[in-house]
Amino acid sequence: MVVAVSEVGRQHSAKQQELADALLGIAATRGLDQVSVREVAAAAGVSIGTVQHYFGTKDAMLVFAFRHVVRRTRARVARIDPRLPPRRRLGLALRELLPLDAERTAECRVYLAFAARAATSPGLAAVQEETLTAIRADLRQALAGTAGADHGRATLETEARLLLAVVDGLMFDAVTAPGTLAPAELEAALDTYLDRIAP
Repeated sequence: MVVAVSEVGRQHSAKQQELADALLGIAATRGLDQVSVREVAAAAGVSIGTVQHYFGTKDAMLVFAFRHVVRRTRARVARIDPRLPPRRRLGLALRELLPLDAERTAECRVYLAFAARAATSPGLAAVQEETLTAIRADLRQALAGTAGADHGRATLETEARLLLAVVDGLMFDAVTAPGTLAPAELEAALDTYLDRIAP
């Protein structure tokens, strides 16, 4: 019985992820305002009732999709070789947050749309707060490994906030003004800033 319940749970989760991927595709190409239960159903090739079965409300679907895109990004970061030098790992991890290829550009578009909507949606705001808190904690830890023992926790927190602001700014500019920052320019700007704080 436990095996059967576990399998049902896996299937449920897989279907939710499939629907979230459909939602993210719509949001990345047409914008979050074009997301509806009907559009997600059409994109996923399922009935509206199927979408409603897995997500009771549109807000629940949006919150799940926001968490899903964050999980995808964090999964890529987790695959970075831990044997690499700390500064190199940090640079590679931050590159996952920048629109350097088609997949990351789509994710950045979606992330910015969700972050903007978080200002008026308590559910999305909670995901945004969790995400920022987790990223800053990861950055503090990474910076501690590169900066040496002379930096206290307050300094690391400030550096983590500034570093995240730099990455967010680069992402925002590249996504909202396509063509103004090529991937190589984004990477150069990131590396220049990292060289200043974690040589």
